[in-house]
Amino acid sequence: MSRVRIVGGQWRSRLLDVAHVPGLRPTPDRVRETLFNWLGQGLTGMTCLDLFGGTGILGFEAASRGAERVVIVESDARAHAALRQSVTALDAMQVEVIRADALRFVQTATEKFDVVFLDPPYHKGWLERLEPWLDRLLKPDGWLYAEAETAIGELAGLSTIKAGRAGLVHFHLLQGSQE
Repeated sequence: MSRVRIVGGQWRSRLLDVAHVPGLRPTPDRVRETLFNWLGQGLTGMTCLDLFGGTGILGFEAASRGAERVVIVESDARAHAALRQSVTALDAMQVEVIRADALRFVQTATEKFDVVFLDPPYHKGWLERLEPWLDRLLKPDGWLYAEAETAIGELAGLSTIKAGRAGLVHFHLLQGSQE
């Protein structure tokens, strides 16, 4: 089993076990550091959704930085079990792990979040399939973080505020217009 390291907050340097699941690619440390610099290191009181949990590292980074509630959605049984073990190991009571298909979860979601992390498997059209439903997930001033195989400018009416690239990963922080 491989491991991934939390880079900031109360659980900084803690290692989490990662299930061997084909296509699972943890967000690199440098990208996570950049993302949380963009968001501000403290997420105190915020609610966050990690829609393609995988390793759960984005959700656990948010919880480590004070997020009040983090929901991690994962469809794969092995990855889901590893995420639940990480919750127990960290005593992360603010983290809820749900085994579900991302699209079905979005279509039935009733809760809105301050930050939504989207790091779907590449080349499967996930962002396009989710786009019509994303407004159901975000609070009016919420942030959407998306990783993709290509650069994106806009998604679900949200504009890219910041963007970067690390190897094959294009990462974006989006937000609606604040009028």
